[in-house]
Amino acid sequence: MTSGPEVLCVGESMALFVPAEPGPPDEVKHWVRTIGGAESNVACNLPTLGVRSGWVSAVGDDPFGRAMLREVASHGVDVSVCSVDPLRPTGLYVKESGAGGSPVRYYRTGSAASGMGPALLDRLDLDGVRVLHLSGITPALSDSCLALVRALLEMPRGDRLISFDVNLRPALWAGRDPGLLAELAARADIVLTGDDEARQVWGTGDPVELRALLPGPRTLVVKHGERGATLVEGEPLFAPALKVDVVEPVGAGDAFAAGFLAATLRGAPPLERLRQGHLQAAVTLLTHDDVGVPLPRPVVDTLLRADPDEWRSARLTGEGVVLT
Repeated sequence: MTSGPEVLCVGESMALFVPAEPGPPDEVKHWVRTIGGAESNVACNLPTLGVRSGWVSAVGDDPFGRAMLREVASHGVDVSVCSVDPLRPTGLYVKESGAGGSPVRYYRTGSAASGMGPALLDRLDLDGVRVLHLSGITPALSDSCLALVRALLEMPRGDRLISFDVNLRPALWAGRDPGLLAELAARADIVLTGDDEARQVWGTGDPVELRALLPGPRTLVVKHGERGATLVEGEPLFAPALKVDVVEPVGAGDAFAAGFLAATLRGAPPLERLRQGHLQAAVTLLTHDDVGVPLPRPVVDTLLRADPDEWRSARLTGEGVVLT
C-alpha cells in the first residue's frame, strides 16, 4: 500500500495560455495551453526530489480542470482530495509576450478554487503529512479562502510544520491591506519571502530587521533574486545563487521552496538546505516549464558539498554544468 503525501500543498492553479507565435498579443492567433499555480508547482517539483506530495484545490467541471488534474498527477502528485465544482469554472490566465515584457492577464474571478473554504478541512487526511504548504495567494482570492487559510493555521499541528510562501500578488490585493499577510505568516513555522515583497508587507527586506518583526516562525528564508537567499534560524546565513543561463524565470521561486523543504525534511544542514533550493530553482530557470529536468544525482551531490569557490565558479547551461 502506497503511503500518503509527506508534503500537502493547498491552493489554486489555473489554465495558462502563452503565444505560440511572435507578434503583438492582439494579432496572435495560435496559443499554447499549459497550467500554472504556485502551490501545484511546489507539489510537482517535490517527487523529483524523492518527496511524496499532494495537491489540494478545486477545479471546474470543464476541459481545463480535467487537464489540470491529469497534468499535476503526471508528476507523481496525489490529487485525490481535489474537488470538481459543477458550477464554477477553472480559472485561467494569459501571458502576453512582447518586446516590452510579458504582462499577465488573469480571468479567475468566481473560479472554482475561489469557492474553497473551511469546510475543506473535513476532507483532509493529514496522517503522515509532515509539511502543509500554503501561500499568500490563496487568502487573496475570496473571504472564504481567507477563512480556509486561517482555519488551517489554527489546526493542532503536533510535529507537522506549516510552510507559508508570501507570494505577494499586488493585483489580487487591490483595495485590501496586504499587511494581512504579516498576520498569517506570523502563525507559520517556515516563512519564505522575496526581499522585494517583504518591503511591501513589513516595510523592510533586510533579514535581520524582518526577523525582529517576525519572531514566531522557527525558520525565515529571505530570497534576494539572482543574488541568493538568507536563512535565519539563529545567525543569518547567506548562500549565493548559482549562475544560470536563464530561459524563463517563472516558477523558480516555487522550485526553490520545494528544494528547501525537501532538504529540510531530510535533516540537511542549513547551507545545504539553501543550496538545494538554489539548485531546484536553477533547473527550472533552464526551461520554459514550471518543473525542470532534474540534474544527475552525482552532479547535485557534488554541488551541495562544494566549497564556496567551487560553488561560485559553477554555471548551469542547457548543456550541463560548466566552471567559470
